[in-house]
Amino acid sequence: MRIIILIAVIAMVLLEVSDALPKSSVGGPMTAMMIVFLAVLVLGLYEAWSQKRGAMGWIVSIVAAVVGGFIGSVVASMILGMVLSYLSLGVPLVETQHPVRYIASAGMMLLVMLGSWSALQIVNRYR
Repeated sequence: MRIIILIAVIAMVLLEVSDALPKSSVGGPMTAMMIVFLAVLVLGLYEAWSQKRGAMGWIVSIVAAVVGGFIGSVVASMILGMVLSYLSLGVPLVETQHPVRYIASAGMMLLVMLGSWSALQIVNRYR
């Protein structure tokens, strides 16, 4: 599971560094969200497969991973909003080459994956 989280964080940072994410107001965030969703989905699938769950266990693991990832993204967005309000860059972060851009991408992915992992741990505790 640690490897999945590490790969997801590295993938997001590499996409930011290489400017592969579109800078449009719709395309960039949608692409980033798709990557986050796939990473959360893989985390849920891996947990279900590694614990040798039944059909219902697979469904519960996937749903828990997605819900936990959503909660993690909400928390990460609030934290990023607070950090950006103190920076007062004057331009959108995506248009700058500020180091916070890359740290924010890695931090967002890390907190989303942490939320997903936490939800899976809570579900496993009650099985």
